[in-house]
Amino acid sequence: MDPITLIVTALAAGAALGVQDTASAMIKDAYASLKALVTKRLGGGPGAELVLAKHGRAPETWQAPLMAELAESGAESDRDLIVAAQALLDLLGDADGRAGKYTVDVRGAQGVQIGDHNRQDNVFNAPANG
Repeated sequence: MDPITLIVTALAAGAALGVQDTASAMIKDAYASLKALVTKRLGGGPGAELVLAKHGRAPETWQAPLMAELAESGAESDRDLIVAAQALLDLLGDADGRAGKYTVDVRGAQGVQIGDHNRQDNVFNAPANG
């Protein structure tokens, strides 16, 4: 994912979850930190505040204008901003308390693979004795 898309995705996800009472303090703090970095990168003027506020309420509508503003400001090379966005997305990925990406129960299963982008060809035949 390119840096601008990463930042905008993190802002949208943070806006969706960060305002909920069930969001942890860490998520709320990470979202606030990311917003502050974006505001600073965009110059902190009323235009930046407006685009961020509008994006927080309607991310689909304001995604393109925010991406354009971030690209124009050189955000794709702002390491602190990219790290903050990735940190927020990492927190949001762990927000439901899962230890890993998959929950798997393979009792009685045959031909199981776990992970992404696997290929498996199986031929299941009836048992020889039955």
